[in-house]
Amino acid sequence: MTKIGILTGGGDVPGLNPCIKAVVNRAIDEGYEIVGIRRGWGGLLDLNIEDPTSIEKHIMPLNKNAVRTIDRTGGTMLHTSRTHPGKVKPDGVPDFLRDPDHLEAEAADKSLRDFTPHVMKNLEYLGIDTLIPIGGDDTLSYGERLHSEGIRVLAIPKTMDNDVYGTDYCIGFSTAVTRSVQFIHQLRTSTGSHERIAVVELFGRNSGETSLISSYLAGVDRAVISEVPFDPEKLGELVLKTNGPTPATTPWSP
Repeated sequence: MTKIGILTGGGDVPGLNPCIKAVVNRAIDEGYEIVGIRRGWGGLLDLNIEDPTSIEKHIMPLNKNAVRTIDRTGGTMLHTSRTHPGKVKPDGVPDFLRDPDHLEAEAADKSLRDFTPHVMKNLEYLGIDTLIPIGGDDTLSYGERLHSEGIRVLAIPKTMDNDVYGTDYCIGFSTAVTRSVQFIHQLRTSTGSHERIAVVELFGRNSGETSLISSYLAGVDRAVISEVPFDPEKLGELVLKTNGPTPATTPWSP
């Protein structure tokens, strides 16, 4: 029987629990066994198969009853982390993976460690032959690494930035836009009362889609996105070109 492992990594966003529930229900209907890996990739890094309490701590058997009500709350019932087992800092190495005879030498070596063989050993011991990671670029990049090692991986994109290559929509994106628009609207009262200009910074790293769509829906005066270079002096000029309370309508091109 195929055994599936599911995990969530990176930041928590609305929609994770409903996604977990949907996957579990479908897997069971198809006759598969499914387990939850707690704390993202960190669960597979910190898992010590020689310690039964470690397995109980990091691996959670899932069935329809276990996920029946999880969609009523936000976040992820599997918890999360930003651990990347292929790039582990020295202070992030679990104690049981350290060499007791060379602790000082390990501490002095600041290079990143790759514990992919350890992760694959744990997956083999658990009998997991298919992984379903739910996450953004960082989480799914390690899923791609395991795929290259022969592990079957089915990735579910999740990030408020909506910047995972190969998909048009990521879990958490719509809520991020909705909340951003609400926040901008709420700022209008104080900004207008004090005759000020509000500058709102949104997330997105190298992707400006969240900022662009939120700006469009909120009807802001000017929007700057990470993909397009701009001249700060020109932007400042355009922002200040207002006629009383009416926003400037001067077209702007970078």
